[in-house]
Amino acid sequence: MERLTGLDASFLYMETPQVQMHVGFACVFSPGDMPGGYSFHTISRRIARAAQEHYALRRRLVHVPLDLHHPLWVDDPDFDVIHHVRHVALPAPGGEEELGLMIGRIYSTPLDRSRPLWEAWVIEGLERGRFCLFMKFHHAAVDGVAGSELVMHLLQQSPLPGPDKPIAPREADRIPTDLEMVSFALRSKLKQPAQFANVLGQSVKFVDAVIKRRRDPEQDAGGTPLVAPRTPWNGAVSAGRNLANARVQLETIKDIKNAFGTTVNDVVLAIAGGVLRAYLIERGALPSAPLTAVCPMSVRAKEEFGQANNKVSAMFVCLYTNIEDPVERLKEIHKTTQGAKAEHNALGAETLQNWAELAGPSVFANAVRFYSTRNLADRHRPIHNLVISNVPGPRFPLFLEGAKLEAIYPLGPVMEGAGLNLTLMSYLDYIDFSFLVDAELVPDVWEMARMTDAALAELLEAARLHRASQFPPPVAAIPAPPRVPGEAVAKPEVRSEPEVKPPPTDPEVEPASTKASSAETRSAVSDAPPARKKPAAKRKAR
Repeated sequence: MERLTGLDASFLYMETPQVQMHVGFACVFSPGDMPGGYSFHTISRRIARAAQEHYALRRRLVHVPLDLHHPLWVDDPDFDVIHHVRHVALPAPGGEEELGLMIGRIYSTPLDRSRPLWEAWVIEGLERGRFCLFMKFHHAAVDGVAGSELVMHLLQQSPLPGPDKPIAPREADRIPTDLEMVSFALRSKLKQPAQFANVLGQSVKFVDAVIKRRRDPEQDAGGTPLVAPRTPWNGAVSAGRNLANARVQLETIKDIKNAFGTTVNDVVLAIAGGVLRAYLIERGALPSAPLTAVCPMSVRAKEEFGQANNKVSAMFVCLYTNIEDPVERLKEIHKTTQGAKAEHNALGAETLQNWAELAGPSVFANAVRFYSTRNLADRHRPIHNLVISNVPGPRFPLFLEGAKLEAIYPLGPVMEGAGLNLTLMSYLDYIDFSFLVDAELVPDVWEMARMTDAALAELLEAARLHRASQFPPPVAAIPAPPRVPGEAVAKPEVRSEPEVKPPPTDPEVEPASTKASSAETRSAVSDAPPARKKPAAKRKAR
C-alpha cells in the first residue's frame, strides 16, 4: 500500500472529459528476427509476465471517503492482464499518418479507474510488415522518465529471448477500512497550517529572488507565464487527438550545439521555434510577441530511479519565434534556458510538490471542471503556448521477443488552453519528435511535423557558415613549373641595392639609431627634405 503524493494526485484532479492526463510511448518494431515470426500471443505473454514482475502495473486506486485526502495505491487482488492488452490493425496503406490517427483515437479514451491505470495496444498492419506497441499510462502513476523505464522493462538488449526467471510470490495489500482512511486524513489536516506557512515562506523567497534577477540587466531571465500571445491552438480543447512525428539525427544536433556553444536541449528548442514560426507564417498567424513553452524537468535523484511516481518540476522558456535569424534565435533561447534554470533552482525542486500536497482533492477537481466546462481558456491570455518535454532514451539497440525496436515516439498530455504537446525521445543515433495536438485546433499537424527538416537545415547551414568564418581554409601555394631533365637550374637573380652615402655629419645632430633597417634608412633618405645649412659663425677679430 502506498499513498499518492500531492503531485501524483494532481494529475487525477486535472483530468476532464476533454483533457486526458496520459503518458504514452509508441514503439515501432521490425519482426524480422522473431523466432517463428510475429505472433500477438508472444507479445501479450511478454506483457503479462512484465506485469507480474513490476508492482506498478498491478496496483489500482483506492479513494478516501468524501475525498478528504489523496487516494492510495494497492495491489489489485483481481488483476487480469486481459483487461489491459488490446489488439488492432491499421487500414491500408499502414503508413505513419494512419498510425498517428489510430494512436490519437486510443490516447483520447479515458482509462478505467477501477483497474490499474495502464493499457497496451498491439497495432498491426504497418508498412513492411512492422507492428507497433503503444503503452499508455496515467500521469498519476508515472512521469516521462518512470514511464520510459516501464517500457524498457519489457525489452531486452539481446535479439534472442532470454529464459523466464521465477517470480517471487507477493502478498496482497490489506485495504484499510473507511474509518482508518478518514482518521488519517483528519490527522493530516491538522498539520496543514504549519506546512502552508513553510511553503508560503519558500515561495515568497523565490518571488523575491526572481524579481532581483530580472531587475539585473547582467542576468538572464526565463520565460514569463500568463503573457503568452494567442495562437490557433491556444483555446478550449476538445477530446480528439492526432499525432504526427519526425526524426532527426542526434549527431547533427550535436554539431549545431558544438558550433555555437549551446546545449542539445537549446538546439531542440530552436528547432521547435523554427517549426512553429514557419507554420504560423504560412497561416498569417505569427504573433509579434514570442511564444512561451513550459518544459517539464525531472528532479529524480539517482536513488529514486526505478520508482513509479512523479518526480518532476517545470520551467518556462521563451522560443523567440519573433526572430527571423535562426542563429540569433538559438542564442536567445540559450540565454532564456540558462535564466529559467537559475530561477528554478531558486524555487527549489520540492516546492511545486509541496504546494500540490496542500491542494484539497475535491476543491482542486471542481475548479478544473468549472474552468473546462465554461471554456475559460478562450477568455484570457494563454498561460503558455505549448508543452515541450525531452525524455532521455537508450543509445543501444533493444528488442521485444526478437523483434528489433526501430523508433520510440513519446507522448505527453495536451493541457486545457494549449492544444499542442511536443515530446522528444532519443534512441540510438536519432531523436524522435512527437507532435500531439487537439484534432480540432490543429487539423493539419502533419504539415507542422514536415517543417522539422527545414528548421534543422537552416540551423545546420548556419553552423557550417559559422565554422567557415572561424576557420578559413589555408591559401594554397602556387606550385613551381616542372623541371625538364638535363636542364640547368636557374639561379635566382640577386639585385644589389644602390650604395647610399651617409649625409655629412652635423656636430649638433645626433646620429640615427643603428637598429633601423636598411629599408627604413632608404625611406628616410628619399622622403626627407633637403637639410638646411646653418649659417657660418662669425670669427672674432684678432
